[in-house]
Amino acid sequence: MTAVFSAAAELQAVCESNGWKYCIIGGVALQRWGEPRMTADADITLITGFGGEERFIHELLGHFESRVGTPVEFALRNRVLLLRAKSGVGLDVALGALPFEESSVARSSLFTFPGEVLLRTCSAEDLVVMKAFASRAKDWWDVEQILVRQTGHLDWSYIRRELKPLVEAKEEPEIFERLERLRIDSER
Repeated sequence: MTAVFSAAAELQAVCESNGWKYCIIGGVALQRWGEPRMTADADITLITGFGGEERFIHELLGHFESRVGTPVEFALRNRVLLLRAKSGVGLDVALGALPFEESSVARSSLFTFPGEVLLRTCSAEDLVVMKAFASRAKDWWDVEQILVRQTGHLDWSYIRRELKPLVEAKEEPEIFERLERLRIDSER
């Protein structure tokens, strides 16, 4: 895990030096809020807005190696820039522009991980929203672990408010229903 934390710190340093708005998400943030599990990469949301992504992409490509052959085109098409830290650890940079992404960055805070690595991570609530929205089997397991560890500390009105429009846009209301069942189970 130390290599992943170091890679996240390397990416964070570039964001900080440029004055960018960002936060660490995914498996690294899960180490803070849920049940720690192995993760092979570091994920970050970087607020780029719509239309100005290329300057961020080019700056990051000046610091990190791309994991795909046509990184600019791939990033613009998929809204994620796939990079590799000097150590070889994967770095996934989500090009954020949605109100939820801006909110999650604004609500982020610093946390010291093992090895005295200080990283800016999303809140537990924002991680629940992201994981529920992704809705993969491993994401639901992660949500359950966050709910267990954070029982009584989560702002459910915020989670519902932020997840609802995302679920509606995805046209998968069952995500909202499944999360509500997990919430009820965790509070018993």
